[in-house]
Amino acid sequence: MTSPDHETRPAPDVRLAAEAWESLFRAQVTLMRRFQADDIWRDLSMREYDVLFTLSRAPGGELRLRDLNEGMLIAQSSLSRMVERLEGRGLVTRSVPPDDARGTLVRRTPDGARRQRETGLAHVRTIAEYVGPALPGEELEHLRDLLDRLRLAQADIPDRR
Repeated sequence: MTSPDHETRPAPDVRLAAEAWESLFRAQVTLMRRFQADDIWRDLSMREYDVLFTLSRAPGGELRLRDLNEGMLIAQSSLSRMVERLEGRGLVTRSVPPDDARGTLVRRTPDGARRQRETGLAHVRTIAEYVGPALPGEELEHLRDLLDRLRLAQADIPDRR
């Protein structure tokens, strides 16, 4: 028996979906290699920058470790070690939330916020340099909207686990 949601969705074109994914994946790999080769990172890795950037967008400027982990392609244990290293360098602080003694709250320090902004400005310039010339503004807006829809749609698609 099919669910009502399943009946209203058109059947996916398997080949086209696979080709679109492959194009997206290859574009990301190509761009990520260029970004990693940039000389803007100094003593921050791209993943460390991503932690600081994610915290910069968090409500109240802090996130529980598990929530920080949601948007990252890294095991939580690896993220925990990275956050520990960032804390040791004075870029983040960790604390225990008042409502969950087993949890960990992570927040950027003023130095971490400064480093994230400085690196972020340089990173945005390289993004514009690598991505901007490939597509006109209208197409960039369309691509952004399509990728946001693809990301948000995942919440409505059941896991196969």
